[in-house]
Amino acid sequence: MLKRFLRPQSVEQPAPTSTRPVAIVDIGSNSVRLVAYQALSRAPTPIFNEKAMCALGKGVVTSGRLPEEGVEKALKALRRYRALCETMGVLDTEVIATAAARDAENGPAFLDAARTAIGRDIQLLSGRREAELSALGVVSAIHAPDGVVGDLGGGSLELIDVKGDRLGKGVTLPLGGLALMDASRRSPREATKIARKAIADAKPLEHLKGRTFYAVGGTWRSLAKLHMRQRNYPLGVMHNYRIQTGEAADFAALVEHVDSEAIEDIDVVSAARRPLLAYGAIVLDEIIRRAKPREIVISAAGVREGMLFERLSESERKIDPLLAASRELETMFARAAGYGDDLIVWTDDFMASGVIDETSEEKRLRHAACLLSDIAWRAHPEYRAERALNVVTQGPFVSVDHPGRGFLSLAIVVRHEGPEGGEAVGPVRSLLTTRLFVRARVLGAAMRVAYLLSASMPGVLPRTRLCIKDGALLLSLPQDFTDLASDRVLNRVKSLGRLLGAEARIEIAD
Repeated sequence: MLKRFLRPQSVEQPAPTSTRPVAIVDIGSNSVRLVAYQALSRAPTPIFNEKAMCALGKGVVTSGRLPEEGVEKALKALRRYRALCETMGVLDTEVIATAAARDAENGPAFLDAARTAIGRDIQLLSGRREAELSALGVVSAIHAPDGVVGDLGGGSLELIDVKGDRLGKGVTLPLGGLALMDASRRSPREATKIARKAIADAKPLEHLKGRTFYAVGGTWRSLAKLHMRQRNYPLGVMHNYRIQTGEAADFAALVEHVDSEAIEDIDVVSAARRPLLAYGAIVLDEIIRRAKPREIVISAAGVREGMLFERLSESERKIDPLLAASRELETMFARAAGYGDDLIVWTDDFMASGVIDETSEEKRLRHAACLLSDIAWRAHPEYRAERALNVVTQGPFVSVDHPGRGFLSLAIVVRHEGPEGGEAVGPVRSLLTTRLFVRARVLGAAMRVAYLLSASMPGVLPRTRLCIKDGALLLSLPQDFTDLASDRVLNRVKSLGRLLGAEARIEIAD
């Protein structure tokens, strides 16, 4: 039975639940992390992120106890995080603990000391609760997910089915990197046996075939980062990075059987993570063998983001986070907030006039591009395209895949430099299908026309119309806008017309 949660659908963005910063402290089996966010909203922006590699779960499987060294490191980190939260003025701090504290016999004593160190109560999550929060994190950050979420920590692996806004029943398995390393006594062959036996009975994997496996957790992110480097991938953004199953299986097999220090570009993975790479690869390989997913998608969002999403009101959960983040950037950096909404309606009408067909996903990407169209105006004119490109390709957007980032990048570069300047997107171009490439150039060219008419000010575009009429591209202006109909505007209309294979003209309406 799947539990239903609300999916973001609306373009509207109500005010954040709180305008004050919030923080989450996550006491995991491998690391203890503090993430502070600017506010509790649909697209929360981290303002501080720090982790301490404490390895609390090291040896718990064999000794049954949290290691003294790890406990000391964790308590020291928690005292620091308490001081940092006070410095940042964070009054709203939630603290959670997971598998290591849950499974160790000295876990209760550690949690008592941890409460004193952090100055907050601590929620000890059950495995099922951890799985649910991880799935909510994926729901909050990936558009219309359909598959199984797997959250691999140091002490456990949580698995849970997710389809849109519905969550299945989560399970937890003792297959975290540290736990598997201890249980197998550092034998990859024994680790494979342990993982294969545990995964064979995992119910969430029964219906994964042909769907997507969403990989959450630091070890899997490290594997993906290494895979990115091996491919010379054009983006450095980890969230929504996709690997086809066959390639993922081959790469996992390589990592399983080769000394991590001998792998090319291993320096992109922290030294503390490297010993766990092989065990993360073993678990991933066994999941692929057992369930045969279509692809592996890396999610940078997990339990922490799930906790924030769960706290939102129903109306806030409905918001599209890509549009929320784009609108926030427009508010901060555009010449005039509200112009993006005018551009959305104007291009809605343009597209509906029969110019070119759009899927619902392409429409939301177009809306995001409209909101982002003027965020680089303060840069020198020669560098506006570059600045906007950097924001789009490197920004902490969620609910957009990498081809979507490529679309936004190309549309904004064309908006600044014209259709002929589209090559400025460089390697990012390789992320785009021909279909997205064509639509991004058309949108960018249309936004160039809109800029000359409005100077990026709201209130102008609603009185004009760009459309296809009788097979020709027509820009219609009211009588009192006659002076706006310059040769420069006409040239831009003609440039757009060439992309569409249509003659172009300007008409002054009665």
